[in-house]
Amino acid sequence: MDNRQALGSWLSGPRSAMEDAGADFGYRGEQLGLPEEGPGSIARPGRRLGALALDWGLSVLIAYSLITDGYRPATGNWALLVFFVMSALTVGTIGFTPGKRLFGLRVVSADTGAVSPLRSVARTVLLCLAVPALVWDRDGRGLHDRLARTVEVRA
Repeated sequence: MDNRQALGSWLSGPRSAMEDAGADFGYRGEQLGLPEEGPGSIARPGRRLGALALDWGLSVLIAYSLITDGYRPATGNWALLVFFVMSALTVGTIGFTPGKRLFGLRVVSADTGAVSPLRSVARTVLLCLAVPALVWDRDGRGLHDRLARTVEVRA
């Protein structure tokens, strides 16, 4: 391996370097038995972040206009509570939040398909902590999804 290849592997990341070395990782979601493309496949990060931003914006809007009556210092805390309640209730009952619905996503259990309310609460608590959502596995699932044994898929 010459210096250009070594530098190129560093820039493209460890997965690309391993694939160049002959490792076969398969597609995202293959180990979970999900299709590679289309409905039921692992949701892409852009859609997930868009849905999260929309849900957070809706939570801030609700907190700002209905709860804090425009009192800005308290809006963030109330928005987090509104986000928690909205996410836990909607994912635990219908499988998606308003943002996920608009972006064509849903949350399913890796085992049974339907997310139980207990798993939904656990997933939402970890999502509100933010750090578990920033740690992803090779399938693109956040730590909050892995610990709750859920998967965010395309609807």
